[in-house]
Amino acid sequence: MKCILLALALGGLVGTVMAADAPALPVTKAPVDAAVYIISPSDGATVGQEFTVRFGLKGMGVAPAGVAREQTGHHHLLVDVKELPPAGLPIPKDDNHLHFGGGQTETMLKLKPGTHTLQLELGDQNHIPFDPPLVSKKITIHVK
Repeated sequence: MKCILLALALGGLVGTVMAADAPALPVTKAPVDAAVYIISPSDGATVGQEFTVRFGLKGMGVAPAGVAREQTGHHHLLVDVKELPPAGLPIPKDDNHLHFGGGQTETMLKLKPGTHTLQLELGDQNHIPFDPPLVSKKITIHVK
């Protein structure tokens, strides 16, 4: 039993050391004049359970994930997210971090009734946040 525990501990240590040596993905610098914003719905709006969210971007272009083109990125919609994803790591993909890697600039969103927050974050071709992060103002909506 002690041998199994020792082997597991050593395996975890080797994995940690190897992960530390793995090259990090590069972080893309954001243009000074770039900004991302939510066009609609507006802050404080009351919406139905299914509604359209339109994304805005100025000072940059939109390109699909995986496409390395200067001064472009793609949108990520953060739903009810309290803290921004960590810098230098890919934005998570789950029910609260929605990816639009096809270069979409709007989506039909379905949420349960209640109060929710929405915020956009632009990611580079690797889903990595820009430096500094390009995030919209967080808005609050009420779903009826």
